Amino acid sequence: MSGRGGGGRAPTQVVDGQAPEATDFANYFCTYAFIYHQKDMLEDVKRTSAYYNAVMNNRAQFADKVVLDVGTGSGVLALFAAKAGARKVYAVEATDMAKHARTVVKANGYEGTIEVIQGMIESVQIPEKVDIIISEWMGYFLLRESMLDSVLVARDRFLAPGGALYPSHARMYLAGARSNAAHQRRSELHSAMEGWGAFCEDMQQFYGMDLTCLSGQYREEQKEYYVSTAAWSDIHPSQLVGPPGLIIEYDLLKVTKEELEAPLKASVKLRVLDSGPVDGFVGYFDTQFRGSPENPTDFEVLLTTAPDATGATHWGQQMFFLDPSITCGSSDTISVDIEVRRKAQNHRLMHVKMDHSIEGPSAAANPAGKRTSLFNIE
Repeated sequence: MSGRGGGGRAPTQVVDGQAPEATDFANYFCTYAFIYHQKDMLEDVKRTSAYYNAVMNNRAQFADKVVLDVGTGSGVLALFAAKAGARKVYAVEATDMAKHARTVVKANGYEGTIEVIQGMIESVQIPEKVDIIISEWMGYFLLRESMLDSVLVARDRFLAPGGALYPSHARMYLAGARSNAAHQRRSELHSAMEGWGAFCEDMQQFYGMDLTCLSGQYREEQKEYYVSTAAWSDIHPSQLVGPPGLIIEYDLLKVTKEELEAPLKASVKLRVLDSGPVDGFVGYFDTQFRGSPENPTDFEVLLTTAPDATGATHWGQQMFFLDPSITCGSSDTISVDIEVRRKAQNHRLMHVKMDHSIEGPSAAANPAGKRTSLFNIE
């Protein structure tokens, strides 16, 4: 038997699949074709270590197995699987990063085990069923980027009965939080409007043109950016006003692409333990590596993006700022009906609608009652 590359036999020829559609490439895939972007993700120790531990601490589950890495990027997850003893690893990458992945695979001596395939997972051909699908598909607030769609396509096309996905489960959370950034954003909106006013005066003075007719639309544009666009945040646990609420849990063996494409609707109750202002809602996720019922892990791994005193992952959290903030007491509950839907013009971005109200003694201090807040995740 040959060395750590394994096998000794010539790799099966696999026809590469189609490249991404031009608009989708420009909106999404293009950034993943750069080494610097791969470096940014790999430098996230919590992310990379979680995948490493999930694979290397479950070598028995990978030994002599066939593995598919969806969106392999630089090939690191495929290498983890090969190092854990996989018999064959198909590493699929839609962008030209596939060429770099082949270089990395060869430099690490696993070209006999890992086969890098360039193309969309929806169109590539693989000559056998796989025992494990591994992928780092998660986006901001879990669902941004909509890459889970491709993982489910891979599951339905290639996963053998009893096979496992790594990660196997994913959960989304929402919590109330305080943040000085909320006040800063309102101040920036005010400054933007002051700047617009000065601009209009200059246009009138120097060119005799009245642009104040656009003031309302300009304010709406700026408000959408400063108030209605969710912000990447590194929230400290001390900023939370109470425990999070679970929005949804996905079992990746069971969830369907149609379920993901439909709007996500859920209701959460957020207990308030710390009286004072609530400046917004913080959204985050975690994923679990539990294997499958037929091939469970020996060592379960949790990758979480929850607020952490040691600092955020590269996903951070998504902060949804309230304008204005709401005031809550320590015995209140915030009721939130949340809806997350894909943008019609770009399915990889998200609209978020939250209908929220206070239940408890502080309800009278918030005469607006139930409020509706609209956000974008860009």
